[in-house]
Amino acid sequence: MDEYNRFVDWDKMDVTVQSQDAKELSCTEFQELKQLARQGYWAKNHSLRAKVYHKLISNIPCRTVTPDANVYRDIVVKIVGKRNSSSLPLPEFVDNSLVPTYCLNAEGIGAVRKIILCIANQFPDISFCPALPSVIALLLHYSKDEAECFEQVCRILACNDPSKRLIDQTFLAFESSCMTFGDLVNKYCQAAHKLMVAVSEDVLEVYSDWQRWLFGELPMVYIARVFDVFLVEGYKVLYRVALALLKFFHKVRAGQPMESDSIQQDIRAFVRDIAKSVSPERLLEKAFAIRLFSRKEIQLLQMANEKALQQKGITVKQKRQNVHLAVHAENFKSEIVSVKEMRDIWSWIPERFALCQPLLLFTTLEHGCSLSRFYSHSEGHEPTLLLIKTTAKEVCGAYLSTDWSERRRGGNKLSFFGTGECFVFRLQPEVERYEWVIIKHPELATTGSEPENHAPPAFSTLSSGSGPSDPSDRLSPFLSARHFNLPSKTASMFMAGSSECIIIGGGDGQALYLDADLNHGRTSHCNTFNNQPLCSESFQISVLEVWGFRDTMNG
Repeated sequence: MDEYNRFVDWDKMDVTVQSQDAKELSCTEFQELKQLARQGYWAKNHSLRAKVYHKLISNIPCRTVTPDANVYRDIVVKIVGKRNSSSLPLPEFVDNSLVPTYCLNAEGIGAVRKIILCIANQFPDISFCPALPSVIALLLHYSKDEAECFEQVCRILACNDPSKRLIDQTFLAFESSCMTFGDLVNKYCQAAHKLMVAVSEDVLEVYSDWQRWLFGELPMVYIARVFDVFLVEGYKVLYRVALALLKFFHKVRAGQPMESDSIQQDIRAFVRDIAKSVSPERLLEKAFAIRLFSRKEIQLLQMANEKALQQKGITVKQKRQNVHLAVHAENFKSEIVSVKEMRDIWSWIPERFALCQPLLLFTTLEHGCSLSRFYSHSEGHEPTLLLIKTTAKEVCGAYLSTDWSERRRGGNKLSFFGTGECFVFRLQPEVERYEWVIIKHPELATTGSEPENHAPPAFSTLSSGSGPSDPSDRLSPFLSARHFNLPSKTASMFMAGSSECIIIGGGDGQALYLDADLNHGRTSHCNTFNNQPLCSESFQISVLEVWGFRDTMNG
């Protein structure tokens, strides 16, 4: 065989990877590497893949003192001793995650636990890393010995390039990645998201499984193909593949009854048995067909989610409250929407605000039909939810990302502000949500961030150096229009307000226009949200409510 077969059980291994002629890989250009990785150039030859992994990992920029193979040889006897490796207790930071065996032989299966324990000894700062057993098990197939595998994993863990995110090593990083994944599902897999909301009590708990699908449930031949691309392109690839898995799950299972009483278990089983329905090539093809936000936008969202968790004091694993039941039947009362309708709206909002409960800030029934009182009750709150019921019993509204006090930046001139997280919707007579046009049609904007083949430097957009009124320090930078070179202003007219009126969505029409008495309004198609009219084009307001988001953890 070859020098990389020590830990492999060839009876389990895909036979095609043994028989292909050895090839060499000479290219070093990123774009060419990226293409070869996506095409599976080194997937058909075991020895070549091992050499490519070695080369890619040795090029990862690392901390000066990164443990190497010699360190492993020095410490392994001291740490493991003569104990049977199968009985070795795993460190807490792997969080009872699966320890996949893939195509390892008995020696390889024992080696995984030994390497995990030695890594725990050398990386005391790792507090949460459920992906680690899978990464070690995978790399053992392509290592000459345990020490070489240990060194490669250490290099991945010790990466010190701030623009290159590889493996989450703290609960804060892991949990914010789950929230970010939930946000991406909400944008890119709306049909699947709707199903999750319908059948699951806690959607975020389902999405918190996303890394387990990849590093645990996915069969060897699939995760190896994902890892090929991951080592070249980085963390964003993982989001892409997990989104593709969810899309395939929804497509294959749509309309069928659930196989278990848990959607979580159903998705795990689907991923485990994915070979029945989707090939590795088809999975990657689907993953790269998703027109995902730029790396910069995703990094901004991840930072915003981390910041929200830190502000709530969630930095270590704890029993999570049932996030998507933030709308409690016993203490929620609206004259416009039911508890169920409010929960549906809650499933559309960014994950970092789904941790909050709705708080009624303003209602025309109590505070009167006055735009100035609307502003005085709404200012200081970000984001807010606007709900309108017309005299014809139609219900529509808008999720508004930005504090209404921002309107003063334009002086007396009516000027637009807000971010691409804003959206408009109608609930009656039928449910429809309209998001920023750029999400579905990214070709309308050329991103202002650097091209994906060169990871941009670390961003300080969320630095706390500036005052809270500085938009660059806003907790909600995600999809902020300033990151895009938009072909026309009309694609980013989110919200505007003056003493005369409120406008939401602009460009060749307005999604919502409300007058100063909060009595009459208009709705039409607009370029920003590419929406249909949200109700009768000219309407009279029966009730208008503004809801804020109360942080339940900080009282």
